[in-house]
Amino acid sequence: MKSTTALLSGAALLAVLSGCGQTGPLYMPNPPAKPAPANPQPAQPVPSNNASTPAPTK
Repeated sequence: MKSTTALLSGAALLAVLSGCGQTGPLYMPNPPAKPAPANPQPAQPVPSNNASTPAPTK
């Protein structure tokens, strides 16, 4: 009876110590890098046709 208890205790201890098999420290992975914009030049402002602004005079 004593040897069976010792054998089961040893097997349980080995199972606990084996863990999940992950080696090394656990860590959170870095988020993926954002892709570079397709057009790195700044956007040019679009002239508006605003009727509230008076037309330039010559």
